[in-house]
Parts: sequence; C-alpha cells; structure tokens
Amino acid sequence: MKSVVVESFTMDHTKVEAPFVRKCGRIETPNGDVITKFDLRFTQPNKEVMPTGAVHALEHLMAGFIREELDHVIDLSPMGCRTGFYLILIGDIEERTVLKAWMNSLEKVLEATEIPAVNPIQCGNYRDMSLFGAHEYAREVVERLKQKLNTGGNGHEI
Repeated sequence: MKSVVVESFTMDHTKVEAPFVRKCGRIETPNGDVITKFDLRFTQPNKEVMPTGAVHALEHLMAGFIREELDHVIDLSPMGCRTGFYLILIGDIEERTVLKAWMNSLEKVLEATEIPAVNPIQCGNYRDMSLFGAHEYAREVVERLKQKLNTGGNGHEI
C-alpha cells in the first residue's frame, strides 16, 4: 500500500499563533502548472472554534471577495476543525500577497449587509448562516493581523 502524508497532520497545531497565513502546499502538474494551497487560520487551534453559522457565512462571502482580490482561485474551503479555511490557487503566490488579499476580503465582509446565495437552490444548508458571526470573526482577525503587522510580525507563524 502506498504511504501517504497528509500535510496538515504534520503541522504542530500547539506551536502556532492564529490568525495567520501559511503556504501549506505546492504542486507542479505534469504540464508544468503550479498549484498552491494556503492555510488561512482564523482562530487558535484546540482553543477557539467558530460556530458553523459563522463559518458558512464567511465561506459564502469570501468565495466572491477573495476572487475579486486574487486571480486564478480554484477553491476556498472551510476546515473541518472550524478554525480556518484552505485557499487553493493556480500559480506560485507568496504568503504576503495572500495576506493582503485576505485582509481586503475580510474588510469587504465587514461591509456586507447580506450573504450571497442564501436559498435552497444555491446552497445545501442555507438556513445555517450567521452574518453577525461572520462580522465578528472578520473583525477579530483584521484587528489581530493589523496588530501583528504593526509590531513587526509578518502575519504567518510557520
């Protein structure tokens, strides 16, 4: 049987300080295209967890906002642990670029007055959404990232 390494299981979740952006994967396709995966961590692993309504609303909001900020987005998916999202892009993108796009996206979340695609046709669980929760987590992450950047941090810990 083939030995498989799941990258997220190799990270020591006790040694990171959320929020952060982390480049957690890079593959080159047989045609030479590069696909890059990022960890957009909102809350501290094993200490804080976002409720599903907030995560779901953030997913719907950021799905569009992150694509306004970055080209070649393949996917933005919530982590099962509900502490952040994975962002997958075509191209070899730097963490700093993703950090700026993420912060801009979260600023747009804070300005949002409604969540897109909240209906039974466009969403498989449209009743489980919290715009209030999305605003709260976006606000907290933006404030904490700004503090990190103002104190000489770079927004990523690993």
